[in-house]
Amino acid sequence: MPVEGYLLKEEDLVPLSMGAALLGTGGGGNPYIGMLRARELMRKGAEVRIIPLEALADDAWVAEVGGIGAPVVGVEKIEEGGECYRAMRAVEETAGVTVSAVISAEIGGANSIEPIIAAAMAGLPVVDGDGMGRAFPEVQMTTYMIYGADVAPAAIADDKGNVVVFKEMVDMFWLERFARDASVAMGAGAGFAVAPMRGDFVRRTAVPGTVTQAIEIGRTILEARAKRQNVVDRVVESTGATLFFTGKITDIKRELTGGFSRGHALLSGVGDWAGSEARIAIQNENLVLWVDDKPVVMVPDLIVNLEMDTGEPLTTEILRYGQRIAVIGLPVHDLMKTQRALEIVGPKAFGYPELTFQPLEFRTASK
Repeated sequence: MPVEGYLLKEEDLVPLSMGAALLGTGGGGNPYIGMLRARELMRKGAEVRIIPLEALADDAWVAEVGGIGAPVVGVEKIEEGGECYRAMRAVEETAGVTVSAVISAEIGGANSIEPIIAAAMAGLPVVDGDGMGRAFPEVQMTTYMIYGADVAPAAIADDKGNVVVFKEMVDMFWLERFARDASVAMGAGAGFAVAPMRGDFVRRTAVPGTVTQAIEIGRTILEARAKRQNVVDRVVESTGATLFFTGKITDIKRELTGGFSRGHALLSGVGDWAGSEARIAIQNENLVLWVDDKPVVMVPDLIVNLEMDTGEPLTTEILRYGQRIAVIGLPVHDLMKTQRALEIVGPKAFGYPELTFQPLEFRTASK
C-alpha cells in the first residue's frame, strides 16, 4: 500500500465484514450490522482512507476505538451509530490533544467497522492495523495495552447520549473492570475509546495490515462461491490455516454473565471426523477447541467456525443446533505470543490453568 493510502470503496465493505468475521474467531460483534451502518455513511458522501502504519508521524496522535459488551446483544440492541465517535471526542478533549488517525482495537467482527464509522464522522483516516490481529473479550487484551499504552483517559458512550470518562486508572485491569460495569449499565453494548497513542508507539505495537487482510479474505470467500469452488478449502489454502474438525452442532449453550457471552458448542464429527466429538469453549470468542477430549487449538491462536457449504464465518451469537461447520485454526501474530502477551491472552488468563500454550504452527491436524 502506498504511503498516501487507499480510498475505501463501498464494494470493499462486504468483503471486509466477511474477513473480519473470520478473524474475529467468533466475536467482535456482528459484522453485517456494522457493514450496513458504514455503507449508509458512504452513500451519504462520507469518505475514509486506509493508511499504512508507515504513514504515521512519530508525534501524531492516534485514537483507538471499538465496541464493548456482549456480541449477542448487538443483534438485538442496534447501535445509534455515533457511540465510538463520541467516546473518541471525549478522550481527545480530556487528554488535550488532537488525533489525526483512528485505529481498531480489534480487527474481528463489527469492531473492524467501528473505526471506519468514527473516522468517517470525524473526517480522519483509518490505520491499516489493529491491536489483536483477531478479537478478544477484554480491554487489556490489546497489543497496545500489553506493551505499555496509557490506560487513561478512556471513555465509554451509549446510544442514548451518555458519555462516561475514566480520567485516571490504576492499571489496565481496573479499566476493564470499570468499563465492563459501565457497559452492562448501558445495556451490554457501547462504544469505547482509550487514551490517544503516539504514532511511533502504534507503529511498534500494532498488528500490521489487518484491514487489507480482512478484505482479501472476504474476496477469497466471495470468489470461491462465484466459481462454485469448495470455499473452506480455498480459505484454508489462501490463509495458511489448518482444518481441525468438521461436524454438526449437537448442543449450544450461551448465557450473558458479567457483560460477556459465555458458553460452549458441542459437535459430532462428520466426514473424516465421523465418530469423533469436539467441544469449543466460548467467552465472546472461541477460546479452546478440544477434539475427543484433547486440546488441539487454544488462545491466543485463532479458532474459526465456517459454515461447511458456503464458507460463511460464523460468529458465536449465530451458532445454532444442527449447523454443519468446519473448524479451522490460524496462528496469531507474533506480538501476541511473547511471554508478556501470554500472561494476558494465554489459556491461563481465561481460566484454564491446566493448559500450556503451544504455537499452532508446530501442530498438525489429524483424526
